[in-house]
Amino acid sequence: MANPFKSMGGAKPAPMPGAANPGGAGMQQMLQSIQNKMLADAEKMNERLDAERIEASSGGGMVSAVVSGHGDLISVKINPECVDPEDVETLEDLVTTAIRAALEKADTLKTEEQKNLMPAGLPNMPGLSGLLGG
Repeated sequence: MANPFKSMGGAKPAPMPGAANPGGAGMQQMLQSIQNKMLADAEKMNERLDAERIEASSGGGMVSAVVSGHGDLISVKINPECVDPEDVETLEDLVTTAIRAALEKADTLKTEEQKNLMPAGLPNMPGLSGLLGG
């Protein structure tokens, strides 16, 4: 069978700009600029998370815990009314519940902050995962 494409003239299509060097200097500069902006934004995000204070409570407010946006425990407050020497287990449960709730809120906040850093459609860029907590 004859080659059906032979009659098309054999001319090669013109190369696309940058096709000879797909990782050209312009593309590298653009990616570097995007990465630099994302790194600066990640640093600002980390500063916001450091300053953030998230509180959660349990037992109707009998125990409250405060954590940073990074999930570092800042403080625990216990209402003296819930301190019963005969029932330490309940107090322990209230403290644990309050801390877990505060940590969950901090994790949710951090995840949302990280999502806001990533431009839509941009592939994962090396060097960012450490800054983003990944």
